[in-house]
Amino acid sequence: MGELIGYARCSKAAGEQDPSLQIEALKAAGCATIFVDHISGSTTKRPELDKLLAYVRPHDTVVVWKLDRWARGTRMLLESIGDLEERGVGFRSLTESIDTSTPVGALLLTVLGAVAQMELSNIRERSAAGVQAARNRGVRIGRPPKVTLTKIEAAREMRDGGMSTADIADALGISRRSVCRALQVSEQIAQAS
Repeated sequence: MGELIGYARCSKAAGEQDPSLQIEALKAAGCATIFVDHISGSTTKRPELDKLLAYVRPHDTVVVWKLDRWARGTRMLLESIGDLEERGVGFRSLTESIDTSTPVGALLLTVLGAVAQMELSNIRERSAAGVQAARNRGVRIGRPPKVTLTKIEAAREMRDGGMSTADIADALGISRRSVCRALQVSEQIAQAS
């Protein structure tokens, strides 16, 4: 019999910073070795997961507290667990009571992975609809622009005074590219007048 190896992940984006609940559950399940990532599930680069995958050996079992700690999408879930199975490594999720070493566990995993993917799609659709509704109400989405109308006018005056683009950028605290765009906007405003 191989080793039970735990994996925990805390999503910084969701504000969930403390993995202690997951770690306690993994230890209670018999995991002596636990790898913990503090990163969003949608991120493809997870250093601790990479270490876990390099660490596991045939007959080991990877244990997670919940499926969404391992993967957010059905494709990633099924591909990664398929890769583990090809290496002779099992997979177990504590919350969903799934163990891929059984046929029923493998079926449940596929169904739950599809449901998780559907929920992620629903969240994305609701977010996009919320952003569009805000835009329709005139709400500006995103960071405020660094180059204001005041800076555009100042850039034009500095250029007219003989300053170089680099000097204007330093004086206004913006990049040279932003200065060039500001000057283009200034020319468009002058032509429209």
